[in-house]
Amino acid sequence: MSAAEARVRHLLRADAALYREIRLEALTQSPEAFGSTFEAEGVRPLAWFADRLDGAAVFGAFDGTELLGIAGLYIQQGRKHAHKGTLWTMYVRPNARRAGVGRRLVEAVIEHARRHVELVQLSVVSGNEPARRLYATLGFVEYGIEKDALKADGQYWDEVLMAKPLTDRMGHR
Repeated sequence: MSAAEARVRHLLRADAALYREIRLEALTQSPEAFGSTFEAEGVRPLAWFADRLDGAAVFGAFDGTELLGIAGLYIQQGRKHAHKGTLWTMYVRPNARRAGVGRRLVEAVIEHARRHVELVQLSVVSGNEPARRLYATLGFVEYGIEKDALKADGQYWDEVLMAKPLTDRMGHR
């Protein structure tokens, strides 16, 4: 499968079951990459996942009816933060990695973000070099490290903080 063959689209409430399945897989396969856990989300009803799709722009990459990967944009709340969006829930299934699917998903998030925010931020586990390289090639710049950002089963993970400005300081896109 090549990235060109993948169809990327905004996920809707009707996609909640597919979203739930891949989200729980992500939490199982890459627990260090997410702030949540399988234990916390695995007990949630399908309606909770549908509500999450309503509350943020989540994009999915499809090969036919198979959901290969997801990435979302959450627009921060509050008058002083609404100019910023957060790229979150980024996950590509192992069989679709290194095919450009992740790039297509992040590009969809950036394109959507251009219409809503001035800056996109993200955090990525410091040891995830492929993701850090992908984000850097798409214009994200590292601006800090949050030490011991996540802790699970007695192990700590640092997160690299990255941002991509979508406008200049004067607000021009």
